[in-house]
Amino acid sequence: MDFTPSEEQSAARGLAARIFGDLSTHERLTAAGTGTDAELWKELCAAGLPAAVEDIGLLGLVLLLEEQGRTTAQVPFAATCVYGLLAVAGHGTPEQCERLLPGLRDGTAVATGAFPARGRVHIAEDGALYGAVPWVPWLRDATHVLVADTDLALWIVEASEPGAEARAAGVTVEPVETTAPWSAGRLVLDGVRGERLGNGPEAYAAVLATARTAFAGLQAGVCAGSLARAVHHTVTREQFGRPLSTNQGVLLRAADAHMDTEAIRVTAYEAAWRHDERRACAAQALTAAWWASEAGKRVVHAGQHLHGGTGADLDHPVHRHFLWGRQLDAYLGCGSEVLEELGLLLADSARGDAS
Repeated sequence: MDFTPSEEQSAARGLAARIFGDLSTHERLTAAGTGTDAELWKELCAAGLPAAVEDIGLLGLVLLLEEQGRTTAQVPFAATCVYGLLAVAGHGTPEQCERLLPGLRDGTAVATGAFPARGRVHIAEDGALYGAVPWVPWLRDATHVLVADTDLALWIVEASEPGAEARAAGVTVEPVETTAPWSAGRLVLDGVRGERLGNGPEAYAAVLATARTAFAGLQAGVCAGSLARAVHHTVTREQFGRPLSTNQGVLLRAADAHMDTEAIRVTAYEAAWRHDERRACAAQALTAAWWASEAGKRVVHAGQHLHGGTGADLDHPVHRHFLWGRQLDAYLGCGSEVLEELGLLLADSARGDAS
């Protein structure tokens, strides 16, 4: 394995770091509230970063999402790339790719996914989709939603603005607030006809593994940003005439958070690298998701705790990392869920080897 970024991946990561660092500031995030920073999204698309994902692969996307996570930038970058660009490019027909990818590349189209499938959407005999998904990230921004029916077949559904027109078209988007400010919404499908994508359960499993890997990369960035803020605080804040960072308990807590962050990062890198090399990566994606869940919540708790009383301030930047970390902890399956999936996968693999 070689996780060394290519020249293209390094260039894209550097550009993403500059844009996120310049524009995703505390002041702009405060002004955005729980919504999307539309100007930041336009800047990312104008720089060609969503379009670049097709060339730099899933590992490249993980690197870009790390930079987003460091600043908790409120844009539908991960969702559009995973459920739109990579899903269509990997499982769409030539006609679908030609029609859908240009808008996803330039940002005029925004995609999200109702993942993981919970058996809430079913297809009727006439081919129409019915059901409701309690919350879908970035749904309020989406023009396209990727949903899976009870048989795990994938369907692309065109989303509409919340309101009467959406209901008339068979799609209702009801705004909901989640732990992290992800412009989420409740999706209701009432007889809408979707567009089939891919070959059923295999395509669904591939997209879910890609999503788990990508969002693990996002969690690595969220944790790195939280830890960086904690380090700055404990180095500059003095107690009894010396920096807080000289306290052994603080050092140990920060060291544990650093190791947890590195574990999330390296497992996400491995899963992404195997995906790009077209090797089996289902187990690695689950491993990355487990670390993102279990270690991620430890890190963001530590980051807030190391700020002392300041960390309890809901308006402090570190609290935003805490909210994102806890949202990512449960998104696409919490630690115990993905661990169970991993155990079943390894057991099936062992039985197959034995036979």
